[in-house]
Amino acid sequence: MTGQANPARGEAVLLVAGETLAVRPSFAALVAAEAELGPLFAMVDRAAAGEMRLSEMAVVFWHCIDARPDALTRERVGEAVVAMGLAQVSPVLKCVLRQVLMGASA
Repeated sequence: MTGQANPARGEAVLLVAGETLAVRPSFAALVAAEAELGPLFAMVDRAAAGEMRLSEMAVVFWHCIDARPDALTRERVGEAVVAMGLAQVSPVLKCVLRQVLMGASA
């Protein structure tokens, strides 16, 4: 499955195991991430301070991947984050965090 993303709506793409997946920070996805990681504002603060952990990024992406393939695991998402490196993953995270702070119309 190839993910299509609209950056104007806070969406991005993430390459996982050769698949391009859409990362869409929907309300349900953000609620699920918040349930695991704690308040979203605290997560944004950690990210801004350079203190967001790799595991936290993987959790956010896991919950925000739209139309997640059945064979995809959280481990593979985490491995993809490491394989891409922070320089390539940061714009994806920034897109999600911007959605959290400013909403879809930003």
